[in-house]
Amino acid sequence: MKKLILSFSLFSSALFAVAAPSILTLKQSITDDAIVYPESFETDTHKMMQNWYLQNYTVLNDNFAKVPTIDASDEVYIKRLASLPTDIEMPYNQIVRSYINMYTQRRRELVESMLGMSLYYMPIFEQALERHGLPLELRYLPVIESALNPDAVSRVGATGLWQFMLPTARGLGLEISTLVDERRDPYASSEAAAVYLKQLFGMYNDWSLAIAAYNCGPGNVNKALRRAGDNGKDFWSIYYLLPAETRGYVPAFIAANYVMTYYNQHNISPALARRPIITDSIHINKRVHFKQIADVLNLPVEEIRVLNPQYRKDIIPGDVRPYSLVLPSMQVYSYIMSEDSILSRDSKLYARRNVVEPQMGPVEDPDAEYTTKLVVVTHKVRKGETLSTIAKKYGVTTSEIKKWNKMKKSRINTGRKLKIHTYQRVATGRKKSSDEELASTSSAVDAACVNNDTVSSSTPSVAAAPEPAKNVAKNTKPKTEKKVSAKKAKTSGSYTYHTVKKGESLYRIAQKYKGVSIKDLQEANGMGSKTALREGQKIKIPRI
Repeated sequence: MKKLILSFSLFSSALFAVAAPSILTLKQSITDDAIVYPESFETDTHKMMQNWYLQNYTVLNDNFAKVPTIDASDEVYIKRLASLPTDIEMPYNQIVRSYINMYTQRRRELVESMLGMSLYYMPIFEQALERHGLPLELRYLPVIESALNPDAVSRVGATGLWQFMLPTARGLGLEISTLVDERRDPYASSEAAAVYLKQLFGMYNDWSLAIAAYNCGPGNVNKALRRAGDNGKDFWSIYYLLPAETRGYVPAFIAANYVMTYYNQHNISPALARRPIITDSIHINKRVHFKQIADVLNLPVEEIRVLNPQYRKDIIPGDVRPYSLVLPSMQVYSYIMSEDSILSRDSKLYARRNVVEPQMGPVEDPDAEYTTKLVVVTHKVRKGETLSTIAKKYGVTTSEIKKWNKMKKSRINTGRKLKIHTYQRVATGRKKSSDEELASTSSAVDAACVNNDTVSSSTPSVAAAPEPAKNVAKNTKPKTEKKVSAKKAKTSGSYTYHTVKKGESLYRIAQKYKGVSIKDLQEANGMGSKTALREGQKIKIPRI
C-alpha cells in the first residue's frame, strides 16, 4: 500500500512540475507515504446508520455499494477547491487527494450518514461560529473529529462532537460529572469550540496552525515551530515535525470541506430529510427522568436522548441547578402544561432521599405485634474486632461478655463464637385487622347475650337476696397495681432523669431501676426501636 501511495506522489509531483513550474510550492508538492487517518474513519457505519435520528428523520440510500465510484483529475480537484467560498486556504496535494479518495471511495457510506446528520447539526455549528466571527468552513471540523457522533469517545478519552479532552473542556467552562457531560451537548460544546478556535487563531494568526493546534495542542505546534526556526511559517512548513496523527489533520479538514460540498459529483446520495425536525428548549429546575417525560408526552425515549446527549444516565438533575431540555418544538408547550404529571409519574421509583436515618436492626413488619425480651445470640469474631467493639455493638460491657463466656483474658481470636445476652424486639404474632377485631367483639357480645338468655330462662323471676355487706366489701376491694407502664408514666409526668455515663447502654440503665425494661425507656423517650445513646445525654426514667 505504501508503494502505491509513493508512486502516486512521484507522479503528482511530476505533473505539477510540468503544469506550473513557476508556482511550485511546498504545500502543493508535499507527499507522505505513511499517512495516519483520524479515528473518525474507523466509525462503524452500520451501527451509525441505525441511529434513531437517521432512521426516523431521514431516508438513507442503501444501494451505495452498487453505485460506481467517480474519480477526478488533479486539475478538477484543484479547481473545485479553489471555487469553495472560504476564508481558510484550501491547497491541494497528494495528501489531500488521499483523504478525498478515502471519503469518496472507501468510506462513501460514512459520508452519506454524515450528510444526513448534518441536517440537524450544521445550523448549530454555524450559529456558534457566527457569534464569534469565525469562518463558517470550520463547521466541518466535527466531521473529521467525531463523524458527527455526539457520543464518540476516542482511544485517549476525547469526547463529543468536537472531541474535547477533559482538562481542556473544563478549562472552557464545560460541566463534566456522573450525570452530565457537556462535551456531548451540541450547543454547549459548539460554543466552547468556537471560543477555543478563536483563542488559537489569536496565538498564530494562521488558520492552518490553529487547526493543527486544535488537534494536538499548542505545545506540540510551538515545539515544531521552534525546531523549524525561520522556515516555520505555516502548517505545511512544519508538517514532518508534527506528531504523525496531526499531520493528516489539516488535509482531512480540506477533504471534509470538499466532500461535504461536492458529494453529488461522486455518486454519493445524501440522506434526505423525511420530515423536518424543529426544536425548542426549556429550562428544567426539578430532577426528572427521561422515562417520565417520554411516558407522559408519548415520546420515544430514544428521541429525547438524541436531542439531549449530554445527560449520561437519562436524568436531568434540575434540583442542583437549572438545566436545558431540548424537545420537538410543539412538545415544549406540552411539557409546560404537563410538568406536574411528569414529575409525579412513577415518582417513588425515581425518588432520591436527601435525609436518611440508619436502621437499627431489621425492618419490622407493620402488621406484626412485637415485644422486647432478653435473648442469647452468638457472635462470630471478625478480623480486627475486640471485646470493646463487640460490647459497644450490643450495648453491654466487656466484663459481662467475659462472664457469659467464662473468659479470664480480654484477648479473642478471629472466628471465635461468643455468647451475648442482649435485648431484642421479637414478633409475638400478627395484629388483628379492624374486621377481625369487629368480628371478635361481635362474638363476645353474642356469647354474653346467649349467657344472659340462659340465666333468664332457667332462673325464677325472683330478685336475688343481696350478699352480706362483709362479702361485698371483700369482693370489691381494689387490688394494688404492681407496675405502671411507661406510657401511663408519661401521661402523668411520673419521671426521674438519668444522665448517661460513658459506656452505658439501655440494657445497663434498665438494670439499675427496678421494674424498668428497655422498652419502657424507649417509649418514655420516644426512641422507637433505637438503642443508641451518647455520653451526657439525659433520659427519662418512668417511676414504676
